Amino acid sequence: MEARQALEGDRAPLGGLQRAEVRDVLAWLRLLADPQDAAAVVRALTRPPIELRQVDLARVIQLSRRRKLNMIDGLRAAGESPQVPAEGHERIARFLALHTELETHARSSSAAQLLSLIGERLDAARPLAIGDRSADGLDGLRSAVQAYESQRPGATLTELADELGAVAAPAPAADAKPLDVEVAMTRVRDELLAQVGSLGAQLGELRLDTELDLAHGVARFLELVKLSALAQRSEGQSLEQALADVNARVQAAATPLEREVLASSPLDEELLHGELAAGRASGDERSLAAFLPRRGDGLALSASDIETYRSCPLRYKYARVLRIPTAQTVAQRFGIVMHQVLERYHADGAQTLGELLALLDAAWRRSGLGEQESELLEKGRAALRRYHERLATESSEPIWFERGFSFSLGPHQIRGRVDRVDRIAGSDGEVFELIDYKTSRPRSAEQLEQDVQLALYALAAREAWGLASTREAYYYVLDDVRISVPGAASHADAVTTLVMSTGEAILAERFDPTPSAIACGLCDYRIICPAAET
Repeated sequence: MEARQALEGDRAPLGGLQRAEVRDVLAWLRLLADPQDAAAVVRALTRPPIELRQVDLARVIQLSRRRKLNMIDGLRAAGESPQVPAEGHERIARFLALHTELETHARSSSAAQLLSLIGERLDAARPLAIGDRSADGLDGLRSAVQAYESQRPGATLTELADELGAVAAPAPAADAKPLDVEVAMTRVRDELLAQVGSLGAQLGELRLDTELDLAHGVARFLELVKLSALAQRSEGQSLEQALADVNARVQAAATPLEREVLASSPLDEELLHGELAAGRASGDERSLAAFLPRRGDGLALSASDIETYRSCPLRYKYARVLRIPTAQTVAQRFGIVMHQVLERYHADGAQTLGELLALLDAAWRRSGLGEQESELLEKGRAALRRYHERLATESSEPIWFERGFSFSLGPHQIRGRVDRVDRIAGSDGEVFELIDYKTSRPRSAEQLEQDVQLALYALAAREAWGLASTREAYYYVLDDVRISVPGAASHADAVTTLVMSTGEAILAERFDPTPSAIACGLCDYRIICPAAET
């Protein structure tokens, strides 16, 4: 609490913690404190001075996961991998050299000294990028670190990184609005100035990507000229009309490579509609098609995949395409334990409450959850006692547990697993109830009217198992609440349309962020999300 107060004591400078340059420094602090913090490593890799292209980033993550390495060790391995091109090797070597230098200083320097050194090294690669606004943010960050160290002189770098991350958590962005031309001019000018130093340095180096990087710099300058023309358009001329005319003139003056870069820029969309297009591949990126979860002409999709994409397409890209590793939260680990216990209990044909609780104790030890989560363990025991009592009094007959399914929907392969299937005898014949366990707070039937997961399960029961008549329900284990979701089985057409549209968008690599209070509050990728920056 004292540490949090030290960090939050002066809200004015801390407002700058959501600025891009400041979040770059935060990312380096986080990865130095914890090499397992993959999201922080990804931000450091994709921002100046490294700027690893996303297709090479995807290869690094793929190699790290395959060899079960953290991202830092994965980068060392990727630096020797033939799968990564020479230009990618160069950028990886640049990252590792900077990481080694900062890691050495981290062992003997205070957090404030380390922060200053990180700022110096990042600013050296973009000497014109740090203007008054970002300087204010870095000053606020420095003040927060100094206040923290004065109250917690023995604190570790990991503890500091955790506290800074909590204070700097981004507020969800408001609904998108068209981007003001003057604001856009300021932004593009700052970004262009940030590139000048590094572009100039590249002209004297033997690099494979100099021509492409120069094309990006020139294209950015042409966009600045375009914005200036739009700001001076004739009175009464709409922005859309002026934009079409100016674009034609700029395209005529640009080289073929510059035109290609301009065509991929999200600027026009932001000017007209305010759409956040930062999640799409930019001009210096190659397609991520090779890393999509392809199955034939379509995709391999699950209910979780579809829900993730619906909540935020950019989060789907980070989690399912790039597959950036994340650490499991205590709540997630607890949920996994409860699922494992119930699955094992039924699979073993166990009957007694003692057997059920013994399975919980064994799973708890394997999970790494310890004494600090003892209150959660007691909640789990109480929940299992209620589950056992309910199971003995229900008239339905559980017949399948953790039953998997896979079926085709258009070009896509839909796969998943239903926690439990009960058979219910009735006057009109047998009905099967599909049950999914939840360890979260219960939601009402009204809140679940548009639920995708159970509607997809109902479709799977029909297509994969040949069950014509099903009911669907969530069982909230901790609260011993069973919520039936009426109508899920009748939503087959709607869920089919949703799957097809989602698959089409993913194949087109439409990964724009869609910020919201709920999605952003639960997201593991806030440190790298462009929608979280100011």
